[in-house]
Amino acid sequence: MLFLQIKLRMRHRAKSSKIKYEHHMIKGLREFLEKELEPLEYVTAIFPGEIKRTKTPSPGTLRVKFQYLTNTGAKLLAYGSGVVQEIFVVTNEPEKLKEKLAKFSI
Repeated sequence: MLFLQIKLRMRHRAKSSKIKYEHHMIKGLREFLEKELEPLEYVTAIFPGEIKRTKTPSPGTLRVKFQYLTNTGAKLLAYGSGVVQEIFVVTNEPEKLKEKLAKFSI
């Protein structure tokens, strides 16, 4: 059943990409996902989510932070200049992903 749900959600992605391009992305996020997460063999799919404004403006550089585990992988947060965006990653090895992201959540 889980495989069927993932398969249905993946229909909005380019055939060769693990990233679903249905929503806008904050500045620098697309490049980060394509360079750092998409090539990982243990990452099955990447779903950028909602963008929200933050109360305090953050520096203009992109920061990506591991938020928590989900049933299918992990939820990440990407911080940009005054905004934050959710990212859901489908993976069977979320701990490896957490280690990989530790260097980007300064």
